[in-house]
Amino acid sequence: MATHRLITEVKNSKLLEKEEERRDVGFGTRITNDRGRLMKSDGSFNARRVNGSFWARLDIFHRLTGLSWPMFFLVVFLVYFVVNCFFSVLYMMIGVEHLQGIKAVSTMEQFWGAFFFSAQTLTTVGYGHVAPVGLVASGLSSIESLVGVLGFAIASGLVYGRFSRPVPKILFSRNAIFAPYLDINGWMFRMINESPTELVDVRVEISLSRLETLPNGQRSRRYYQLKLERSQVNFFPLSWTIVHPITEASPLYGATEDSLAESDTEFLVYVRATEETFLQSVHARYSFRYEEVVWGAKFVPMFDSGKRDDIVSVDVQKIHDYELKELN
Repeated sequence: MATHRLITEVKNSKLLEKEEERRDVGFGTRITNDRGRLMKSDGSFNARRVNGSFWARLDIFHRLTGLSWPMFFLVVFLVYFVVNCFFSVLYMMIGVEHLQGIKAVSTMEQFWGAFFFSAQTLTTVGYGHVAPVGLVASGLSSIESLVGVLGFAIASGLVYGRFSRPVPKILFSRNAIFAPYLDINGWMFRMINESPTELVDVRVEISLSRLETLPNGQRSRRYYQLKLERSQVNFFPLSWTIVHPITEASPLYGATEDSLAESDTEFLVYVRATEETFLQSVHARYSFRYEEVVWGAKFVPMFDSGKRDDIVSVDVQKIHDYELKELN
């Protein structure tokens, strides 16, 4: 009975390992479209949610913190301009005669006079040459002052949140390669930290996604966890070549260029690390499609020997360079 129990446990363990290799990374098995990638090269997912609720799609805070800096400042300027235009129209509806100090005749002059008074009120600058007269104009200017205080507090919080949010600047090689590795071959790519901020405790996971034909003839997407030569490093000051040895246990064993194309193979890269300055966890994603894999190549060394001998120099621009090399 003990022997039978041991055999059963070993079989279950092997089944669990096999299932772990084919685990779903979150895209499901029913995506059989072979014309698009699951993940874009910039790490964003190639998926779109439709028919969601309005408030879920609005999500102003996360949208503003996720925008690029030029787009963020453009949005801030547009909001500032629209708010001032809104209050300018309200002042004109009340009558610019209630804004003491504005000497305007035409409608456009009145508008710009009200606009610049609104800008001074919104920013609480108040140069003093224009002042509201009467209860209605004074009440409206006080409301605008409150809007300005709250608005700039929110804008300051967004700017602080964007500055304090650590974003890893990990540069990946444009291509992955099949290269000679020891006495076998290996699938590999390179990455390097471009930021002056150091990353520690860096971990990498690679998932292989491909279409497979089931016994009933249907196509289903399967996922395999690739075993790496080294999946973790404590320090990341230089470049790191991630290597998956292609042994008989590898899902890439016996693969060819045609088989990768036919199965719509995609390699999903997930990197986790700790940012040293803020001691916060950061992550990065990347993706290699089958057409971005070079067969029979070897990465060119990135170390620059022409610099000082006491400092290790790495040429970041060489991360994409490779030379052709015959496979084993």
